[in-house]
Amino acid sequence: MQSQHATNQYNSVGIQSGLESASPHTLIQMLLDGALGRLALAKGYIERNSHEEKGRAIGSAISIIGGLQSSLDLEKGGEIAANLNALYIYMTERLFSAGSNNDITIIDEVSTLLEEIRESWTGIKAAVDS
Repeated sequence: MQSQHATNQYNSVGIQSGLESASPHTLIQMLLDGALGRLALAKGYIERNSHEEKGRAIGSAISIIGGLQSSLDLEKGGEIAANLNALYIYMTERLFSAGSNNDITIIDEVSTLLEEIRESWTGIKAAVDS
């Protein structure tokens, strides 16, 4: 049990130092990865009928998506920001449905959408860096 606590502390320090040195672009990537990870957990919890853990994982994914949504600059971001805002709203609504209905297909749908956003975000970084 103590080794698990030590591992959690180590991971917490690693995440914290990663956050402190990350660029805004990297932070968005980290959020996308975090949401995808929570959805993978939720899917597993649904398969194992672990309702409480499923609820926490989906709730965490929804919170991360909310963080992504709140980072949008709707004034400067124009149509792209407006489309992302609508997509984040859609994903949140779908995740509430997935949680209520234990529906893995909805989690897969939202995961696919997040993966597409992440790929686009990675492409933007590559284009800016070159």
